[in-house]
Amino acid sequence: MLVDSHCHLEYEGLVENQADVLDRARNAGVGAFLNISTKRDEWDRIIGTAAAQSDVWASVGIHPHNADDHPDLTREELLEAASHPKVIGLGETGLDYYYDHSDREAQQRLFRIHIDVARETGLPVIIHTRDAEEDTLSILTDEMEKGAFPALIHCFTASAAFGEAVLKLGLSISISGIVTFKNAKDLQEVAKAVPSGRLLVETDSPFLAPVPHRGKPCEPGYVRDTASFIAELRGETLEELGTYTTENFYSLFSKAAA
Repeated sequence: MLVDSHCHLEYEGLVENQADVLDRARNAGVGAFLNISTKRDEWDRIIGTAAAQSDVWASVGIHPHNADDHPDLTREELLEAASHPKVIGLGETGLDYYYDHSDREAQQRLFRIHIDVARETGLPVIIHTRDAEEDTLSILTDEMEKGAFPALIHCFTASAAFGEAVLKLGLSISISGIVTFKNAKDLQEVAKAVPSGRLLVETDSPFLAPVPHRGKPCEPGYVRDTASFIAELRGETLEELGTYTTENFYSLFSKAAA
């Protein structure tokens, strides 16, 4: 069995045929899905899909792109949303200095709120970071000193040094279909080096379709192609990688296991 640890089932490209998308993924061996939120007005829809599907889970959070649109978000509001039985993660949150769609201080404030709630609830923080390695690592280090919390870097595309640093802090790393791209040699080296106990796989669908689906909307079922590619990189079978990445998902997102 495989798990798509990060997908956006309410986004255009998936939501129009959501039932068929999920069935195709199940037929491809995907046994669980984490439906990710990026802004507050998505939370009810994302939780609703999870509540209606036994194998779909939900996250609540604010993407760094949307930080400026949520100046009033409080830890109490996030904490309340996170109490739903099908909500198993917080985010995606983090820092994006590549696009700078939101003020950097606003991004950092919300990132720390998510971490604070993670520390209290035990739910993992799902972290997006792009062109912001230094500040991301600084915040993670600072917050870990206040008290440990579970977290992972989703859709990892950062440097190997950043990967080593976050692994030392206890985080996990999730790899998307980007790893299958021809120009992803550095990421492929990271994918080979991540300890088996810290590796997850994802699609980030409907974005980033892996080879051989480039140019199409990505679907959760395509996590099988990504997993197969990573398994070959690591000298493992798909079954081996599927087993431990699934175990890692339920270990990290322990609310789903419970």
